[in-house]
Amino acid sequence: MLKGFRDFILRGNVIDLAVAVVIGAAFTAIVTAVVNGFINPLISALFNASDLSKALIVQIPTVSGGHSDLSFGMIIGAIINFLAVAAVVYFVMVLPMNHVKERLEARKAAGTPAEEPAPTDVELLAEIRDLLKARQP
Repeated sequence: MLKGFRDFILRGNVIDLAVAVVIGAAFTAIVTAVVNGFINPLISALFNASDLSKALIVQIPTVSGGHSDLSFGMIIGAIINFLAVAAVVYFVMVLPMNHVKERLEARKAAGTPAEEPAPTDVELLAEIRDLLKARQP
């Protein structure tokens, strides 16, 4: 049971995923700061509101006679945050990695000679024998 767990943890995908989560959390803080400090104020200025959660509010009546608020500004803000994070991840991480992979594949296909298979033990011993015979008078 522990061997299976160890194999699972040491599998490359799990380690890559753990690194991605940690980097993603750190990176999200940067993107959130950009969105909250730059993008949200621009959108708030467009809708003339101090906060997106206060923009585009529609009140609907409730069964009890009161009202409930639908905050479309908050939804727009969440969509913009998602698109900003997705765009930054794509242009900063995915696109450069795809470019590097393409260059490596092109370099491989362009003219890198295929490696010859390593000689077997018998072939190496035969070569050593022949060299020793050539040295003897």
